[in-house]
Amino acid sequence: MMPRRLIIDCDPGIDDAVALCVGLFAPALDIVAVTAVEGNVPAEMASTNVQTIIERLDPPKIPRIGCASSGNNLDYRDARFVHGKDGLGEVGFETSSHHQRKPSEKIICDEVKADPGNISIICLGPLTNIARAIQRDAAFIENVDQLIIMGGSVAGIGNITSAAEFNIYCDPESAQQVFDAPVQKILIPLDITMQVHFTLDFLRELPDKTSRIGRFLREVLPHLYRNYRQRLGQESVHIHDVVALMQLLEPDLFELVSMAGQVEVGGELSRGATLFDQRSKRQWPNNMEVARVVDVTAVKQAVLRYLDPQLGF
Repeated sequence: MMPRRLIIDCDPGIDDAVALCVGLFAPALDIVAVTAVEGNVPAEMASTNVQTIIERLDPPKIPRIGCASSGNNLDYRDARFVHGKDGLGEVGFETSSHHQRKPSEKIICDEVKADPGNISIICLGPLTNIARAIQRDAAFIENVDQLIIMGGSVAGIGNITSAAEFNIYCDPESAQQVFDAPVQKILIPLDITMQVHFTLDFLRELPDKTSRIGRFLREVLPHLYRNYRQRLGQESVHIHDVVALMQLLEPDLFELVSMAGQVEVGGELSRGATLFDQRSKRQWPNNMEVARVVDVTAVKQAVLRYLDPQLGF
C-alpha cells in the first residue's frame, strides 16, 4: 500500500514534538511538509522549533518547512508556561538559520495543488493556516483529502479557559471557518486526549539515547513532567497531539460519531468554546466525524511501538 501523503501543521510545543517523532518515521506516512503555526509558542519560535526538531531527528525524508506568521486574535496567549520558555523544554538546542522562508499557508496550498485529492492535513495547533489557505486559493479546500483536527471539546471542558480548548481559543474565527468548510473532517477533542495519561513509566520505556528519537525525547519530555507535577499536582502528562496522530495511524482504536459542531466566536466567558447540536431533533447539519471512544491502553502501547521501530509495527 502506498504511504499516505500528509502535511503536519503544528505549533511545537513538546506534544507536537512527540507527534513529529512518530509521524516523520512512520512507514505508513509520507510527510510532504511540516508547517508552523502560532499557538503553544509565538510565530517566530514555532517556525524555529519545527526546524530544530527536524534537524535533531534527521528523518529519512526531509519535508518542506512552512513558517508561521502572527495571528489576528487579540486574546492570544501562548503556552510556554507548560512547554518552557523556548517551547521545547529549555534544553538550549542550536538551530541553523532557515534560508528559504515560505509562509505555511503558501506551502499548504502548493502541496495540495500539486497532488489534488491525495493530501491530508493533520492540524495539531490553531487552525489559522488552514483558514488562510482557504482564503488564498478558492480551489484549495475541495482538493484536500481530509483534515484531522486536534481541538475543541464535546463536553464543554476547557483547558485554557473554563469553556475553551487551547487550539480553538487561540483563533476562534479561523476555527469556525474551517468547521464550516466543505471537506471531510475528523475531530479529536480534549475529551479523548485527556483520557490518555502518560505516566513516568512511559519516559522509562522510551528508546534509549543511542537512537535520535530516544535522545531527543529524553531531553525535552522531563520538563513537561516537572511542569505537570508543579503546576497541576499530576504525576502523569497528556500528550494531546500524538493521540490525534494515532487516530490516523490506528483508526480501529477510536470510535467516531457524525456530529454538527460550531465555534463560539463572541461571548465574554465562552469565546473559543466548541458547541455540538445534541438535541433529540437536531437542527444543525453534521459537518465532521468526532472521536467519542478511545482504547487508552492500546493507544499508549501503539505510541511506544511507533517511537521505537525495533518493536515492530
